[in-house]
Formats: sequence, C-alpha cells, structure tokens
Amino acid sequence: MREFGGIGGVLTADAEALGRVKGMGEISTAAIKIAHAAAIRLLQSHVSDRPVLANWQALLDYLRADMAHHAIERFRVLHLNTKNMLIRDEVMSKGSIDQAAVYVREVIRRAIDLGSASIILVHNHPSGDPSPSRADIDVTRTIAEAGKRLGITVHDHIVMGTGGHVSLRAQGLI
Repeated sequence: MREFGGIGGVLTADAEALGRVKGMGEISTAAIKIAHAAAIRLLQSHVSDRPVLANWQALLDYLRADMAHHAIERFRVLHLNTKNMLIRDEVMSKGSIDQAAVYVREVIRRAIDLGSASIILVHNHPSGDPSPSRADIDVTRTIAEAGKRLGITVHDHIVMGTGGHVSLRAQGLI
C-alpha cells in the first residue's frame, strides 16, 4: 500500500506494477485485480439501472472508484438516452500523467453512432487535484457547442481526483 499510495492506488495499479512488488505473485496480483473489477461492477450496477441524473451520488461513487486513483489521465464519455439512462460508458482516451487527447469530432461521432440524446464527460487528474484546467474548460465548451447543433446535450464534465471531484456545470463553466 505504501508503494501505491493506499488501497485505491493498489486496486487501480496495473498487473505488471503489482508484480514488481516484493512478495507479490501472479495469484496475489490476480486476486487484487478481481477484487477491483468486482467492486467496479457492483458500483456500476447502481448507475445502470436508473436515470443517471436522478442517481448522481451513485455515479460519483462509481467514477471515483474507477478513475480517481489511476496514475495516467483517462477521458471517458457516458452516453445517455432520452430518459437519461446509461447506454454506454466508454473510455475514449488514455494519456500520460497530465493529459489525454480529446477529439471533439470523435466524441460527437460516437454519440451520433450510439443514438445518444445526451452525454456526460469525465476525466481524472492523476495529480489528485480535480481543479479543471483552461484546456478542460475549452474542450468542454467546444464539445457542448458541437453537440448542441446536433441535438446532443452535454449535461456535465466531471473531473475526478483523489482529492474529490469538480463538476464544470456546478461551477458555472458550461
């Protein structure tokens, strides 16, 4: 746990990194990865079975468990139908310790392909500080504008970190 900064870091560490820790074998590594996958599935089930916007805390719990402790930045899109039920949750980009590529065209194209009525953008900050950067705000506004022209609403952009989360909608940034 000291190596990865706590239980969240242990659960989200990749198998190769876990294997490098003295005393960790394949079975121990597999057990940790199974425990993490089971926890994520359990939390995801609370999000999938009712409207996402009516179950905001369950969504935040799921996103925190799945994203807050990752050592690399990941950008994902939650696709919702007209009743705000989750159609699909997709990781669209994995990056480095401080950035992940986000392509407006790809986000909107995928939303159209899935028939999404709305989307929620989510990414993590491996630094732990969920404060949105200028680039985070700009890309969110660009995606929201592109979506609006095509009838796709961007409900929010949530930035996750070990220090909590920030909703760009709640901050009045979109």
